[in-house]
Amino acid sequence: MPVIFEVTSGLPCACSSGKAYAVCCEPYLLRQAEPPTAEALMRSRYTAYCRGKIDYLVATRHPRQRRFDDRLTLSQSIKNTTWLGLTILETCQGQPAADLDYVEFVAIYKGDEVGQLHEKSKFVKHQGRWFYWAGKLLPPLAPKRNEPCWCGSGKKFKQCHGKG
Repeated sequence: MPVIFEVTSGLPCACSSGKAYAVCCEPYLLRQAEPPTAEALMRSRYTAYCRGKIDYLVATRHPRQRRFDDRLTLSQSIKNTTWLGLTILETCQGQPAADLDYVEFVAIYKGDEVGQLHEKSKFVKHQGRWFYWAGKLLPPLAPKRNEPCWCGSGKKFKQCHGKG
């Protein structure tokens, strides 16, 4: 049986860091390295959602927060969602030495229609590794009326999702 290799060396990382996938989130998803900060874990989890890496998503959720149906829930979500972009808005600590951190982000996705996930995620360090603990959903961010719409349509916000 032929071995299939994923060519990733020059591809930009899905996490919007501006770095190549091979030097950004790939080492984390392959378990060759551990994310040094909560933000790095957040970015790698977003990339795992984009690439359908369910095992990584389960492994990086804090053991006390895991549920028996995580794999099923994740596989359904991944099957029905295309992630279009990530913006990190704020990180509280941003330091490898911290044991607790929060990362606020906006992720744009396409399911039945284009939407926005705005969340403040809590991360904790356990036995020297960062884990996702839980997230608090926040209201969608709305640009000013004449700014580009968050969905990437190229239209002004007032002509797209700013209607109503």
